[in-house]
Amino acid sequence: MQLFRFANPEFLYLLLILSVLAGLFIVNRVRSRNAIRKLGDAALISRLMPELSGTRPVLKFILLLAGISAIIIVLARPQYGSKLEEVRKQGVEVIIALDVSNSMLAGDIQPDRLTRAKQAISRLVDNLSNDKIGLIVFAGDAYTQIPITTDYISAKMFLSTIGPDMVPKQGTAIGAAIRLAAKSFTPGEGKSRAVIIITDGENHEDDPLAEAEEAAKAGIVIHAIGIGSSEGVPIPVSSGGRKDYLKDQDGTTVITRLDEEILKKIAVAGGGNYIRASSSSIGLDEIFSDIRKMDQSELESSVYTEYNDQFQIFAALALILLVIEIIIMERKNRKLQNVRLFRFKI
Repeated sequence: MQLFRFANPEFLYLLLILSVLAGLFIVNRVRSRNAIRKLGDAALISRLMPELSGTRPVLKFILLLAGISAIIIVLARPQYGSKLEEVRKQGVEVIIALDVSNSMLAGDIQPDRLTRAKQAISRLVDNLSNDKIGLIVFAGDAYTQIPITTDYISAKMFLSTIGPDMVPKQGTAIGAAIRLAAKSFTPGEGKSRAVIIITDGENHEDDPLAEAEEAAKAGIVIHAIGIGSSEGVPIPVSSGGRKDYLKDQDGTTVITRLDEEILKKIAVAGGGNYIRASSSSIGLDEIFSDIRKMDQSELESSVYTEYNDQFQIFAALALILLVIEIIIMERKNRKLQNVRLFRFKI
């Protein structure tokens, strides 16, 4: 289900132009002020040039940027769903359980384990069509980040916000993630359901093998992706704005290592496969190819099949802002200087 969308979201990239324009404006303002200072005392120049305004050009520029922003939104065509229908498609339900513990910040997989995993998940979501996907994050405990859904755009949006700071308790509770995933699928018999665990496997919290076996009894296939190096690397942290490495209570640098053995056992217990990730491939595509071989089940979902354009208000706003920008003069108007509608100078 997707209530709001942009019909042409690629036009939103034009918003990057605003930062360029803002930078050019600031540079131009600095140069102008420096040029005026070279002419003499600022107070004297202000008396000699009474029509010069320091705030009007800034106001005009803000109005111009706001108007351009509104025009870009018009081009992107904002739309609201107007007709909601129940649709049935053949597909599978997949929940990805992503480790967000501090050890996932290690750089043995570039740029780091967590970022690389998020990039792979994002690409996977781009290739989905009829399947449902959910996302669970876990460290010392597990939390549902994205309930099982076919709203791929929202899934990618929430994916971008994921980080270690969203889970208050550190650790690696793989068992808790499997248990929560098993409860998160759409209720009903005959569903094709799978869980993909992405972690470095350093389990310190619970018994993931028992949870994997229980999930398998319920018809849920558990796959595992090991991410990291078995040799071990330190965990980078920021301390006072400086880069440092995580240390234990004794001041010894903590080394994080990939525990492949536990992940292989989890995959066997869950009836799935284990793949070791690399910098070139996380392994999601290979595992999803295996999931595609499962019997496709009929999935029901509510989706908006018709959308109404909502660009009109942004078009009107752009017109109003740009007209105001044109009307406002950069210099003060001597005839209007004594008018005090709001008791302050513009």
